Amino acid sequence: MTADHSSSAPLVRPDSYLTLHYRVTIESGDAAGQVLIDTFDSRPATLQLGGGTWSPPMEAALIDRQEGDSFSFTLGEDQAYLSRNPELVQWVSRTMLREHAGDETFEPGDVVRFEPPGKEAFWGVCKEMQEDKVLFDFNHPLAGKAVRVDVSLIGVL
Repeated sequence: MTADHSSSAPLVRPDSYLTLHYRVTIESGDAAGQVLIDTFDSRPATLQLGGGTWSPPMEAALIDRQEGDSFSFTLGEDQAYLSRNPELVQWVSRTMLREHAGDETFEPGDVVRFEPPGKEAFWGVCKEMQEDKVLFDFNHPLAGKAVRVDVSLIGVL
């Protein structure tokens, strides 16, 4: 159900600060139907548009919506978190792991934070271990997956 846009309720702008409930559900692949996050049964979330919390296509689906609107949208496999990039699956030496991740003992499936000097930290998922190196996937975990997002806009500032 969508609110009537003829009222004076504020509209979402590219720099809006939102209070909202939302649910993100995977729509494709082996995990189809899996709910990743759901705030509808808990406290609402807050979101500063343009802050990088949501991907640009997800934020774009909120623009010009009105406070009080409830809606859903689906983003395709290459939209929500971009396509999977095979170049972001890389071998990392155990020496580099000691220097930039603070450890070198990981298990496949572990999510590891890398903190290179003078650069923004980033995350990778451990995929495979060998004696002197570890294979990491630096793609966003949702890259290449379609998602459905259900939203209820509670407040727009």
